Amino acid sequence: MVSVADMLVVGWRPFLDPLNLHSQWWAFLVPLSFLISVTYRAVRMRDLTGYWRAVGVMTVQIILAMIGLGVAAFIFVEYLIPWLAPMPS
Repeated sequence: MVSVADMLVVGWRPFLDPLNLHSQWWAFLVPLSFLISVTYRAVRMRDLTGYWRAVGVMTVQIILAMIGLGVAAFIFVEYLIPWLAPMPS
């Protein structure tokens, strides 16, 4: 007998029916930036001495850049756009 859980797993199509994790999108920033750093550093470094240090530095740089871009976008949308193009009252 096939259970309901088996049918749900069989029917799940990752690219067509993605998991509903929109409220936890920020939790994927750290693993994504780490894996990007691992891949990029493995391809671009001639000598692998100091590889993990370079990966760590690049991971932190990516995370800080994303936080900075988020803050800049917030300031732009919340403060600069209303100041540049005020709504008619």
